[in-house]
Order: sequence, then structure tokens, then C-alpha cells
Amino acid sequence: MAVKEDDPVTGKQTTGHDWNGIKELDTPVPRVVIFFLIVTALFSTVYWILMPAWPLGVTYTRGLLGIDQQTSVENALIRGAIQREDWEREIATLPYDEIEARPELMQIVKESGNTLFGDNCAACHGLDGSGRVGYPDLTSGRWLWGGDPETVEETLRVGINSSHPEGRFAQMPAFGDGMLDRTEIAAVVSYIRSNAEGIDDLGELDAQGVEDGYELYAMNCAACHGEDARGNRELGAPDLLDAHWLYGSDRTDLFQTISNGRAGHMPQWEDRLSLVQRRILALYVGSLSPAERLEALDVE
Repeated sequence: MAVKEDDPVTGKQTTGHDWNGIKELDTPVPRVVIFFLIVTALFSTVYWILMPAWPLGVTYTRGLLGIDQQTSVENALIRGAIQREDWEREIATLPYDEIEARPELMQIVKESGNTLFGDNCAACHGLDGSGRVGYPDLTSGRWLWGGDPETVEETLRVGINSSHPEGRFAQMPAFGDGMLDRTEIAAVVSYIRSNAEGIDDLGELDAQGVEDGYELYAMNCAACHGEDARGNRELGAPDLLDAHWLYGSDRTDLFQTISNGRAGHMPQWEDRLSLVQRRILALYVGSLSPAERLEALDVE
């Protein structure tokens, strides 16, 4: 049995325990700790009485206040739906230009569109919409099918090369599969690179066969990309002379594109997103880079 004794330094009684010559003072628990323990016990008891607390097999103690969190959440969702009814109806029915002219609706578009874009589009186009290899930059104002909200909404609805029966279809054939030989493909590459904007790495190869490349382009490519190579939104054919490239602009990338062909894919969203959600996304995408969008739409 431990024998208590007085500590010669402090004069306080020890517990009587000894650890390698070190003795512990018999210091009482601070009153503030006891106070908080009592308050916690009282609070817990009151909480158990008033609130749902203890599981009882397939049920639980309901508490005197009868609070039901599931009902509370359901009521909150109902209130939220009622609050959304007005602006959802307006976004679903108003012309796009009227929506864009109302700051309160565009604020909703910005907030809701950011979430919708992050959940559904960012995996391919990036969180900021700037795209990556094989996925268009949505901030550049350079559109394959058109950048006005009506066209973007339709693209979202039916997709590109998708399973939708009304889907947009666009495919570039593989010209290396018997249509053009390697020398001819190289000449087309030279023509494109020699005339495109923003290509600063032109080398000796790019100066070879430009004239032949123009003739080959006119015979094989102009039907889709246009005689001026500025693209065709009716067919989803990109502009070949601007500084924006889906698959890269160096000789190797272009050679592979012409030789092997390309066929991008965008899923149809009609079955996953509501009309309101698609319209919000169409407006949100258009707001990512307003200046370039106006330029692309030829709006002064």
C-alpha cells in the first residue's frame, strides 16, 4: 500500500507513489474541469430527452421536440424548388438576348453554369474551358458549329458523332489510305503551315511543295474547309488558317491528321441535362470569353 507523505519542497501531500525516485504530488482536479464535466453531462441528458438520439432496433428515440432531420431536408428542398421556379421558367422560355440583358438572370447563369460545367464538361474541356489536344478551346471564340447560344444548346442536346439520332456528324477521312501519297500529304502540310496564323517554326520543309499543296488542297480539302481554308460551320470543319489547333500544328501532327483522319466525339446531353440546364450551359460557355465570342459572331 502506498504511504502518503508531505513533499519537503512544496509542503503538499504526495500520492505515495514512487517512480525511480520521482514522487507525484496529490494535486486535486481543477474545479473548472469538474465544472465542464458536469455541464457536459447535463447538456447530454437534456439533449437525449429533447432530440432524436438513441437507436432502438428499426427505430429511435424521437425526443420531446419531435425534430425529424429527413423531413427538415425535404422541406428545405421543396422551398428551394419553389424559389427556383420563377427563374427556371424564365431561362427556359425567354429568348437568349433577353436573358443576357438581365443581370440577375446572368448572375444565376454564372453561378449555376460554373457548377454544371465543372460536373459535366471540365473533364474534356478543362475547368477554365481552354480545352486540350482533341478537345476545343471554348474560350477562343473559334467554333466548329457556331458559337451563338442557340447553336451551342443544340450541340449540347444532340452531341457530335454521338448516339443521338439527330446528332451532328463530322469526320475527316484518312487521306493516307490510298487517296494521297506521302509526298502529296507533305505538300498539303506545307501549304497549310505556310499560310496559317501564329506558326513561327517554319523550316525548309515548309517552303517545299507549297504550290502543289495548294492544288491538292483545292481538289481534296476545299469541299469541307472552304476554298479559303476558313472552315465551314455547316459541316463542323475547322478553320485551317487561324492560330487554334485541335490536334497540333507542327508538321508531324498535321501529317498524322491528314494521313490518318480525325473524328472527334461529344456525347449527347439531352438524356442527362434538362432544357434549363442546357440553356444555362449555352449561356455560360458563351460568357467564358465575350470579346472573342462577339468577334466570332460578327457582332459589332
